[in-house]
Amino acid sequence: MLTVSLLVTALLFTLLLTFAICYRATRDADRGHRIKKSWHWEVGWTTATFVAFLGLFVWGATLYLRIFEAPDHALSIYVVAKQWMWKAQHPGGQREINELHIPVDRTVRLTLASQDVIHSFFVPAFRVKHDVVPGRYQSLWFKAERTGVFQLLCAEFCGTDHSAMTGRIVVMKPDDYTRWLSQQDVDGTLAAQGSALFRELGCSGCHMGTSTVRAPHLDGLYGRPVPLADGRVVVADERYIRDSILQPRAEVAAGYDPVMPSFAGRVDEEGLIKLVAYIKSLANGAEAKP
Repeated sequence: MLTVSLLVTALLFTLLLTFAICYRATRDADRGHRIKKSWHWEVGWTTATFVAFLGLFVWGATLYLRIFEAPDHALSIYVVAKQWMWKAQHPGGQREINELHIPVDRTVRLTLASQDVIHSFFVPAFRVKHDVVPGRYQSLWFKAERTGVFQLLCAEFCGTDHSAMTGRIVVMKPDDYTRWLSQQDVDGTLAAQGSALFRELGCSGCHMGTSTVRAPHLDGLYGRPVPLADGRVVVADERYIRDSILQPRAEVAAGYDPVMPSFAGRVDEEGLIKLVAYIKSLANGAEAKP
């Protein structure tokens, strides 16, 4: 993209200088022969211009959409922003505050959530920045190409101590990253923590077992199309699972009564991440192991 921009800029300035020199006021240039344009010429030029700009639009839109679609097998890490810290949670249950350890040369997909106000995840060295908005998940992915320590900032004014909301990204060799993960104190994997919370909140009473309440089973739910009572069909992704916990009557699965109570105020963002990780772990029908 930078190469194209430089070529277009060079062409523009070349033509500008050429015509400025050839047709300057003191030059005795022939300005009397205007080009006669036929409708064929006008239609052809307009069509060519339209096709060129349409191609640039499709190219730009494709690149823009790729920003939000992480490649398969990306390392998934959750990040919760709050006044005034960044809290990361790895799939294995490792937690960090104002630090994020990642392996080099591996695509990392971040699921970002805010517990209070709007923040903005900004790593200048990686050229990545994304707003973190309360009430929804934001997705961001990148791949660090060299090891080192890089600055993490909040690029959105989020309160009186906004300037203190900083951190660092530690990019490590794969073996060092694996060793670092094994040295951290963990209380079970993120999915296992979600499994415990799932039962603590009583969710298993309706969604599993022999409950008399008829609720959708969650085995194999993640990533599957879900027909809704209003006729729509949505994919059971992280957004759908989160919203179903907090706003269970907004998107009711077809064939079920809207009897589930909202858990808004009972589960914070970190708890939601655990629940989502647990339900994701059931995608293949496998129970999360501690």
